[in-house]
Amino acid sequence: MTVAPASAPGTGASLTHKQILTILSGLMLGMFLAALDQTIVATSIRTIADDLKGLSIQAWATTAYLITATISTPLYGKLSDLYGRRQFFITAISVFVIGSVLCGFAHSMYELAAFRAVQGLGAGGLFSLALTIIGDIVPPRERAKYQGYFLAVFGTSSVLGPVIGGFLAGQSSILGITGWRWVFLVNVPVGIVALVVVARSLHLPHTRREHRIDWPGALALVVGLAPLLVVAEQGRGWGWTSARSVALILIGLVGIASFVAIERRYGDDALLPLRLFRGRTFGVGSLLNFILGMGLFGGLASLPLYLQIVKGASPTEAGLMLLPLTAGIMAGSITSGQVIARTGRYKIFPVIGSVLLVVGILMMSRIGVDTPIWVTMIMMVIFGLGLGGNLQPLVLAVQNAVPPQDMGVATSSATFFRQMGGTLGTAVFLSVLFSTVGGKIAGAFADIAPTPSFQAALSDPKVLADPTNASVVHALKSGGTLPAGALDDTSFLSHLDPRLARPFLIGFADSIDLVFLCAAGVLLLGLIVVLFLPEEPLRMVSGLQARQDDMDKKAADEAATASPAS
Repeated sequence: MTVAPASAPGTGASLTHKQILTILSGLMLGMFLAALDQTIVATSIRTIADDLKGLSIQAWATTAYLITATISTPLYGKLSDLYGRRQFFITAISVFVIGSVLCGFAHSMYELAAFRAVQGLGAGGLFSLALTIIGDIVPPRERAKYQGYFLAVFGTSSVLGPVIGGFLAGQSSILGITGWRWVFLVNVPVGIVALVVVARSLHLPHTRREHRIDWPGALALVVGLAPLLVVAEQGRGWGWTSARSVALILIGLVGIASFVAIERRYGDDALLPLRLFRGRTFGVGSLLNFILGMGLFGGLASLPLYLQIVKGASPTEAGLMLLPLTAGIMAGSITSGQVIARTGRYKIFPVIGSVLLVVGILMMSRIGVDTPIWVTMIMMVIFGLGLGGNLQPLVLAVQNAVPPQDMGVATSSATFFRQMGGTLGTAVFLSVLFSTVGGKIAGAFADIAPTPSFQAALSDPKVLADPTNASVVHALKSGGTLPAGALDDTSFLSHLDPRLARPFLIGFADSIDLVFLCAAGVLLLGLIVVLFLPEEPLRMVSGLQARQDDMDKKAADEAATASPAS
């Protein structure tokens, strides 16, 4: 099908397919920075924390990044609507690169956490602004085909991230610099290339809109979200009902209530105009993004743990084992994009995708220690196809449903709600996992203990000669209770005699199955909600052209009003 060129407003020119792809290359490089960073750091954080002697506080490096990335996302969307995309996308890349350089030279975990917060300030604009700019230059009818390229970025980063992270973290030094520091420094050349491409190719016309800046709303959002995100990340260790957790939750709720009140007062100038929620597509789409984010990312947080703990894969191997999931996402996205471009119909894909998500994760809730890895990979493909049918069509629906001047805030809102759902889901589901795994392991020990194989292991002198085996055997003979914090570091399982390790593996597999089952319940709710998603006709012009058409119409109306009556 021939791609319709996107008209450049006010110039009479148009963007050809080649020009769009040139702009797209810069956007993809920017998104690649953030997408790669998520997977490459996750693989190497253990090595980083050990070297900086801060393993007990390493979670703060993730929490700091998450807080600033989440909070800055709606800010980028609103400001770019008012003052243009280009300068804010360049700013996002620049801040991310500066944060990466700082992280590469951190000397403590506290420094690293602070510098990761700087990185997050840039990352908040990379995803949302890239999707928004595509909305500006490509009509909704054609947009899904181009957005499929973005999923190729996620697919590539999900494969390359663990491999590169594992390799760099495993090197003592590269060019005289400690290996793990290159996990962050590798962003610098990619970022510089992205800056050059974006600066040269991204020249979009924009009419500056003078409005009040909703700084009170931004401050209220920080007060509301920062404490809640901290609790979501740290609450499992602190205790959900501890005084610290409860205090932060109360502060967060007060901040959210204040944010809503401020947004109502600011009206159209609000950071997140509440009038957008009166549109059914935006309201349902925002709820869906939150629910799917919770079920998807919360549930999938356990999949790498299954591959590494239960199946014994290294982080790099686990990343490669997730390739079928990536293939499913890309296939689902490409298929949905092509069909949407031909038919103009999009609702069917979130519906079918949600069904596949529920089916796929219900299947994964049955995996165990002895499940062949190829069977798990088939389940990943099904789940990935469901993801591909949801991620881009939902963003497309929200972008298409709002006025062209709100494209940035609508796109950033979709990203914002999905990220908030993912953060909450990850916190809740990992809490379920680690609060139940001890009991599951104890139950597995009780079932396996009487077996001849296990009893032989308990009395085997070669087994007892290994300190790792001996400590587990001692704990079992002392009443079956493992030492406090024994599961904080599961690396001992790879050195444990397989007969002694099996109850641990069964316990983890059973708890992970419970997490998948809980995620299936959340995704089932998403399937119900998606049935209420309206299907509006897709606009045939780009966001830029639609804004220009609105301006021309207003100018014509004003001229007609000003002309004297004949």
